[in-house]
Amino acid sequence: MQRVGELQNTPHHLEPEFYKELHTDLMFLNMGPSHPASHGTLRTFAALDGETIMAAVLEIGYLHRGFEKTVEHRTYDQAIPYTDRLNYVSAIMNNVGFAKAVEALIGIEVPDRCKFLRVIVSELMRIVDHLVCIGANLVDIGALSNFWYLYNKREVLYDILDKLTGARLTNSFTRIGGLSRDAYPGFEEEVLHLLDEFEVAVAEVTKLIARNKIFLNRTLDVGIISKEDAISYGFTGPCLRASGVPYDVRKAQPYYYYDQFDFEVPIGERGDTYDRFFVRFEEIVQSIRIVRQALKLLPKGPINSDDKRVSLPPKKDTYTNIEGLINHFKHIYEGVQVAPGEYYDATEAANGELGFYLVSDGSGNPYRVRCRPPCFTIFSAYPDLIEGGLLADAIAILGSLNIIAGELER
Repeated sequence: MQRVGELQNTPHHLEPEFYKELHTDLMFLNMGPSHPASHGTLRTFAALDGETIMAAVLEIGYLHRGFEKTVEHRTYDQAIPYTDRLNYVSAIMNNVGFAKAVEALIGIEVPDRCKFLRVIVSELMRIVDHLVCIGANLVDIGALSNFWYLYNKREVLYDILDKLTGARLTNSFTRIGGLSRDAYPGFEEEVLHLLDEFEVAVAEVTKLIARNKIFLNRTLDVGIISKEDAISYGFTGPCLRASGVPYDVRKAQPYYYYDQFDFEVPIGERGDTYDRFFVRFEEIVQSIRIVRQALKLLPKGPINSDDKRVSLPPKKDTYTNIEGLINHFKHIYEGVQVAPGEYYDATEAANGELGFYLVSDGSGNPYRVRCRPPCFTIFSAYPDLIEGGLLADAIAILGSLNIIAGELER
């Protein structure tokens, strides 16, 4: 990825020798969970010498959603609304990841139309997630106008999602074996029009910041993490690719025909805040390419599997024959019956590899569920990224990591 307008020799903190002449006490500061620029329930306890962070300690555990234990007391379909609340900025991607893992454990294939619609809405969610990440981070470092260029387009997409799923934010769109509903008439045309608007918004914001001296001072060589350290910490997604590692689940372990879509995996050079910004910009462009191809190839046909183990019978059968009624009753009250076994499956969510490890005891409820959220491993590196830098740099770095509290602390 090409870097533009780099500033050379920009000091971000005082030289270490300077400290030897000073005899000041350290100041201890809580960054979060109510800090205005520490989004969500995050706490970083920092030791400051002036504006320089000498040491930092993380604390995770302010949200206590209990996602995994809650899901173990629900049927597989009832678990889907809980997945919405993981990364709530791109909720449908969580729906798709969980449903795909359960379907793999059962051993069923969803229809092609379902796969393509899952790809379309997932890539739209990736675009929204990146728009929010970039826009909010630009606000944190003092650039409000850019936020509205991006955020307003997000609202247009949410209008489309509202019509498609019946909800704006937490959509609960998937079902085990398919989707809750098919696309409405005119869906394809509205999405194609919106993609044009996304391209304009990205181009406008890029022009505003690519050579902006303040933006470059706040992002270049700030929060650098090498590819070796990123791999060691377990980074995935844009933060890993910003460090120069071209790992993407859609390419490494293709699913839903991703190996047949024409798109590229953008990577950075230094793994700093600047690279994390522009990798996400480029990923928006690549997601637009994928959505356009998927819409062009979107097949006709059913959206739900015809396997009676996972799908409700048609309403006509439920109301007119006893077999359909019993099937419907057992499906709702007992849930999808999954044979004993265990399975791990992952998708490329907006922040990286989103994985679900499922253990079934043969009942309609999962015996164990373990979620592998991308944010958890990424946030663990935060102290190393901010120590030695300025307090203001810590805010820019945090925004570039895009930590979502809902998936960080399940």
